Amino acid sequence: MKKIEKLYEVLGELLYAIAKADGIVQSEEKERLKELFNNHAFGSDIVWSFEYEVSKSTPIDEIYNKVINFCHSYGPAPQYDEFIKAMKIIAEAADGIQEGEAKIIESFSKDLLERFQRDTDKLRNYQKDLSE
Repeated sequence: MKKIEKLYEVLGELLYAIAKADGIVQSEEKERLKELFNNHAFGSDIVWSFEYEVSKSTPIDEIYNKVINFCHSYGPAPQYDEFIKAMKIIAEAADGIQEGEAKIIESFSKDLLERFQRDTDKLRNYQKDLSE
């Protein structure tokens, strides 16, 4: 599996965590997911991954940790904006964005930003050390 395919596979897992955050994956969320990724290049990977986690009923914290660890190892990517937009769309699909869903969206954004900011700071310090 190519790394980009795996990135989109974890998006499906992340969207499962969003859908499950309010206690149950609702049919509106599943339908919205399928509509959203119907014509996406990696849509089948995303939907398959989502459905797989639904069938396993994997705990949200387990999925979130798996996803964030993969994203940290993957590094900065423009796809993360797409991930955040998709999370908001799925969360709004049934009864608007609930508290648990909002926390996951905020955590994802914050965790990635903090991680990549630390990496940038380390790189700057390394470059500074080299120039001295």
